[in-house]
Amino acid sequence: MGNGNNQLITKLKSELKENPLPGTKAQFLMAPDPKEYYNRLSDNYRDAAVLALIYPIDDKLHLAYIERSANDSRDKHAGQISFPGGKLELDDDSLLACALREANEEVGIIENDIEVLGELSKVFVYVSNFMVYPFVAYSKTRPVFKLDTSEVQQVLEVPVEDLLDEHNHKVKDLTIRNYLLKDVPYYDIDGKVLWGATAMMTAELSYLIEKIT
Repeated sequence: MGNGNNQLITKLKSELKENPLPGTKAQFLMAPDPKEYYNRLSDNYRDAAVLALIYPIDDKLHLAYIERSANDSRDKHAGQISFPGGKLELDDDSLLACALREANEEVGIIENDIEVLGELSKVFVYVSNFMVYPFVAYSKTRPVFKLDTSEVQQVLEVPVEDLLDEHNHKVKDLTIRNYLLKDVPYYDIDGKVLWGATAMMTAELSYLIEKIT
């Protein structure tokens, strides 16, 4: 990997561990209305964790997303784009352990092959009643993905520079489970729509990357 990328990863790790996170200041740049719903915690929410993995392809940094299976009627986010992750289980020693386990189960990411850089701000996903804790990790090489096809349709390898490009920040109306959402901000990922909580996490990560570059 190029020296510039090495420096960026070092700076990002330091930023995540040593400085206050921007939180909703960055998250709400890509939050659908009504934004205040993300602050209305229920009394019985469950915990979940996801992994945002950064790695190089041809010396260009990428982030790994998954397109969730559209066939699971129990999944309120079926068919949508997200980071690998899932709900905290009793056997998980920590939220980080949950993120690493889920990333391994869903797409084959191996814990020993990556370095955890830090944690982003949590996001309350009111639609599914989960408090989601995002962790950022780095792999020196492109992972060999092994998909659990019952949960994952495909991995989307998105250049970080595309996420930072304002031309890919768009707004449109979305119909989700027969409910119309107006003027939803989203990332255009080669014609696919990255929106909602995952877009909010991506916005915070992008904010930090822009800050240090």
